[in-house]
Amino acid sequence: MSSKVKNKNLRVDIHHVTRVEGHGNIVVDVFNGEIKRCEMQVVETPRFFEALLRGRPYQEASHITSRICGICAVGHATTSLRATEKALGIQPTEQTKLLRRLNFLGEILDSHILHAYMLVAPDFLGVGSVIPLAKAAPDVVLRALRMKKLSGDLCKMICGRHTHPIAMTVGGFTHFPKTAELYELRERFEAVWEDVEATVELFQTLPMPPFERETEFLALRNEDVYGFIDGDIISSDGGSWPVEAYRDVTNETLLPHSSAKHCHNLRESYMVGALARFNLNHDLLHPQAKAAADAMGLTPICFNPYMNTVAQVVEIAHCITEGLEIIETLLQNELAWEEPVPPSRLSGEGTGACEVPRGVLFHNYVIEDGLITGANCIIPTNQNLANVEADMHALVPQIMGKPQPEIAQSLEMLVRAYDPCISCSTHMLNVKFE
Repeated sequence: MSSKVKNKNLRVDIHHVTRVEGHGNIVVDVFNGEIKRCEMQVVETPRFFEALLRGRPYQEASHITSRICGICAVGHATTSLRATEKALGIQPTEQTKLLRRLNFLGEILDSHILHAYMLVAPDFLGVGSVIPLAKAAPDVVLRALRMKKLSGDLCKMICGRHTHPIAMTVGGFTHFPKTAELYELRERFEAVWEDVEATVELFQTLPMPPFERETEFLALRNEDVYGFIDGDIISSDGGSWPVEAYRDVTNETLLPHSSAKHCHNLRESYMVGALARFNLNHDLLHPQAKAAADAMGLTPICFNPYMNTVAQVVEIAHCITEGLEIIETLLQNELAWEEPVPPSRLSGEGTGACEVPRGVLFHNYVIEDGLITGANCIIPTNQNLANVEADMHALVPQIMGKPQPEIAQSLEMLVRAYDPCISCSTHMLNVKFE
């Protein structure tokens, strides 16, 4: 798409984008119809969280990295555990895999409900935040809070608490839910479907902006289950890679205007997240989730980034239905105490990958005699940032006829659609300062 806009000047300087995690700026300059600058600036201080891991015992990695994010704490902890277990030759039991997946579904639910209801919905319901929304549409906010409480209680039941889980450990768990808790959880999962249906109905009435730009999508693919933990990296442009080849896929580069890196694979940018997962794993969705997608008009392959929120609502429906199936399996199998599986060696290298709410997360560790000597974490948000800027560059010419406040709002809504976790994105591995 051409970046020429006839006889137009524009200056957008947003400090900072609202209703996202962290601090990011949007800067757009158009002079005499030519786009001179179009940037999504991440202005957070680099956090160097990989450096916190070096020299630490491998048992501490999941607890340290869960602190990278208060929203995706379970995702970071699970990905960390998978990297450690691969490095040390540990194969978790089937019970551990089920508990981890159920826990993971809880976090996906919690994050998606937060984003869809409290960060995105206010744009369409004519309010500035969830606070006035609670007055204008209390039933909507109460529904979101009920669903969030269920997801938080699920994570607490399995891992002791949701934010920064404490019961997941290398090779297993140190705590297990009681049978009575699982029965109660099953009842609540059955009852919440009414709220899921109401969520789908709400988002049927919220028209997403009609913007499309063809891009590459990346996601993990498991042949027997919809995403989230382990799998191969696949691309909508074709190609499949083991997670160990993550560097060849992400290709991070530094930028002068951002403390977060950009990534590219087969094109100049790619997108990860709920929309990418939907586009590449639609066939593995639960039938009720597919029905939700149909009701909201979402079909693969969709190139409208604003529809990422709709894809999150589809995943809410999937997580509830799959979560209920896992609870049934755990009850049928009679959950039992297990000791964590011990390592078969104390040195090695491992790469873990999980689909956290915002997309594919990679953790890579090198462990020597039980101590971490090298670490790398590549975050979904920094993988999306190049694609955000490419979308902005394509969107600006289409909306130049609007008043400047509407242009600014459209750009903020575009950034929000990606559900960025900006503070997480600022890892700076392999940067040397003189």
